[in-house]
Amino acid sequence: MVVGELTQERDLVIIGAGPGGYHAAIRAAQLGLGVTLIEKGEMGGLCLNEGCIPSKVHTAAAQNLHRLNGMKSMGIQTNDPTFDMRTLQEYKNVTIQQLKQGIEALCKANKIEVLKGEAMFLSQDKIGVENGHQYDTYSFKHAIIAAGREKKPIINLEGNYLTITTLWKLDDIPPSLILYGNDDFTVEAAMCFSKMGSDVTMIFPLGQNDFTFDDAINKELTRQCKKQKLKLIKDVKVNNIHYSDNSWEVEVQNPDGKLQTLKGSHLYVESKPEGIKEGLGMDRAGIELDDNGAVVVNHACQTSVGHIYAIGDITEGPALAVKAIKQAKVAAENIAGFQSEVDLTFVPRVLQTIPPIASVGFSEKQAIDAGYEITVGESAFRTNGYASIMGQKDGMIKTISEAGTDLILGVHMIGEGAIELISSGIVALEMVGRQEDLLFPLYPHPSLNENFLESLEDLSNKAIHKPPATKKHKVNV
Repeated sequence: MVVGELTQERDLVIIGAGPGGYHAAIRAAQLGLGVTLIEKGEMGGLCLNEGCIPSKVHTAAAQNLHRLNGMKSMGIQTNDPTFDMRTLQEYKNVTIQQLKQGIEALCKANKIEVLKGEAMFLSQDKIGVENGHQYDTYSFKHAIIAAGREKKPIINLEGNYLTITTLWKLDDIPPSLILYGNDDFTVEAAMCFSKMGSDVTMIFPLGQNDFTFDDAINKELTRQCKKQKLKLIKDVKVNNIHYSDNSWEVEVQNPDGKLQTLKGSHLYVESKPEGIKEGLGMDRAGIELDDNGAVVVNHACQTSVGHIYAIGDITEGPALAVKAIKQAKVAAENIAGFQSEVDLTFVPRVLQTIPPIASVGFSEKQAIDAGYEITVGESAFRTNGYASIMGQKDGMIKTISEAGTDLILGVHMIGEGAIELISSGIVALEMVGRQEDLLFPLYPHPSLNENFLESLEDLSNKAIHKPPATKKHKVNV
């Protein structure tokens, strides 16, 4: 290792060039700050290179394969489509490279200094950057930590099992795939590989007897899993996992004590964020962590050390790129002297499943538990003209409001276009919208948007494409 002779001074250093890091760098540069962006791996971080983008390439392929089913009815002759995983891997690599080049070009255009290497705090105003045999030190006025957290499997296991990153590097479709876990990533993977041709079994850990959405979404998602012949083993204890003769055997025990042995060619295990990545030197900077090993930040994304900010997975809250991107802009704006804050009350939850899922705000149970008296409106996609045209009639939209005030409390969707449609629900919640606010605008026809309108109309039993209700769906607490 060669040590630099002098400590170099920098205005703003950002550790990590994932979605949070590079967004923060560009916003800070737009506001006139000199920015140094440090990344030990590839530009775009884990999200672009090994996580979010690779997984969405796969789910997009599975969704396109699914849509082929209805094309013959429209006169489009697809014969018997085949799927080649190796070609998809090539497409994934090209997509990642193009996106990475785009980030690099944007950094260059914004005159951002990009350093390759592993950064570590030496004190509250100094970092070291190691790249092979080169080691340099930098003092800084401000810093943003966007380095993420270590992700570890939810069970201790040895062997060549699949993880949150290796799952998307397979060159062949697994003949039989066992997935242990119930988070959003696992649900996406289960439906994706099932559609691609794998025999998929999803194991819910002990104490988890359903999916984790609103009950109406859980019911429809379970129906879709059965329709796609995806096996669900819920609320079980894993007694033993064994690999031999190119096969995994997983012994599970039901709450009533019954044992069952599951076999698969491949095994995937869910991972969760755990602790700060080694080598960052957080203790030397005196930065406060919570009991789960996440950095504690305020609404401005400041850590306990005022001139050091933290964003993304390394902070409290959901490990989502949407959170990191919002925090990135807020941190940069505050460092540049503007008053800006982040509020994670209405973080959208989206899954690229078949069909897609999107939700924001309270579920029905959460609203009741919070003490609200509620009214519920629902609209099925099978009643929508455009969904029928596309041959995508599965799914529904559910809207929850406060009885009496008609304040919108939550919006939940499963169906084609749900991830795009949920933006209307997000805006409504952020603007403290009521039923009348959302009923007033005109909704395009024919379009899937009309299902959101009908779920709002159903709050007062006025949905056109729904039989008269026998009673108003109102819950008293």
